[in-house]
Amino acid sequence: MSKPPDGVELVDRAKALVPRIAERAAQSEAQRALHDDTIKDLMDSDFLQTLVPKRWGGHELPLSVHSRIVSIISAADVSAGWITAFYMGHNFMVNKWSEKAQAEVFAERPYARVPIVALPGLKAKVVPGGWEVSGRVPYGSGIMHGDWVGLSGIVDETGERLMWLFPAADVVMKDVWRMAGMAGTGSNDVVVEQRFVPNHRGVFTDQVIEGSTEGSRIHTNPLYQIPLIPFIWNETMCVLSGGLRGATTAFEAIVRKRVQRIGGAVAREQQLVHAQLGEAHTSALVLESLTRDLVSETMACVTAGRWEMRDRIRFKAIAAYIAEHCRLAVQEMMSCSGTSSFHHDQPLQRFFRDLSMVATHEYYNWGIGRETLGRDRLGFEPNHPMI
Repeated sequence: MSKPPDGVELVDRAKALVPRIAERAAQSEAQRALHDDTIKDLMDSDFLQTLVPKRWGGHELPLSVHSRIVSIISAADVSAGWITAFYMGHNFMVNKWSEKAQAEVFAERPYARVPIVALPGLKAKVVPGGWEVSGRVPYGSGIMHGDWVGLSGIVDETGERLMWLFPAADVVMKDVWRMAGMAGTGSNDVVVEQRFVPNHRGVFTDQVIEGSTEGSRIHTNPLYQIPLIPFIWNETMCVLSGGLRGATTAFEAIVRKRVQRIGGAVAREQQLVHAQLGEAHTSALVLESLTRDLVSETMACVTAGRWEMRDRIRFKAIAAYIAEHCRLAVQEMMSCSGTSSFHHDQPLQRFFRDLSMVATHEYYNWGIGRETLGRDRLGFEPNHPMI
């Protein structure tokens, strides 16, 4: 039996995939879903089980390995990085469901491709042995290649919020994903029509948000008790900072070749351009550092087994800061690159559109993130649920 790969080997495999994923980025965008060969590469490289417990055959590695892999993939294609982050991270989230549900998901292999949407779009009624569930949920990132699906909703009789696991065959994908940014994610709507879900495939949303569920407690590693929102910061900030690194590389490629049509000035010889390129690289370095620090501080909370509200508020503000400043940095690069940089053949314009869109995600709202931290510093209670 071969030895499972460690974090170093997985990171090296991610680096080896970069040229192939970058080459397919335009095609993934055009077809509004990741290229099938990219999905196969992710599976063959053993990335998707990075955060899966060893109990189910996974690697059970720390968040830092997940973050590094996703950052590398995102520097090649932000849409590919987003789906990689979700497929890896959502395998982690499956461990919030019951032991029986986990065993079903991981029965055939130590990972699954599981889009999960926490937005409560479903309605359910209690029936013998479980629930009958119906509804429509947007933003099903990963649904194009999913084999299980996690969706959220409310039980009519009780008003309780739950998250349910469905085999992919039990849901219907509605092809509505026609977006200017992140087109390659294929984040289409998911429809459920009067499907029965057994009791063991439902879990209370509030328990998932707080991190500790009956299913998560079967694992001794405290990693599996992370509250939902702090986990999401670590799952996705590496997409933004990695994407910004990719944008910076694309910007430098333009700078090295650009000659202004009027006047014939060579960009790489201009002092202003030197400063612009230096600023772009500094932004990428700083935001990569902030992402690493966020992962490190989260793992410190994991080790200590404590999730103080003040830490969670601080993590929210840092995540929002990363998103906002990735957005500003890539916009500045685009504005310095000339009209020709908007051509579809230029990778920078794709990074610009993708990062600009990701930064609008409600979880990363900079106004809310900084307000919440300011309120905390002045002794006021948080006034926003996403903490």
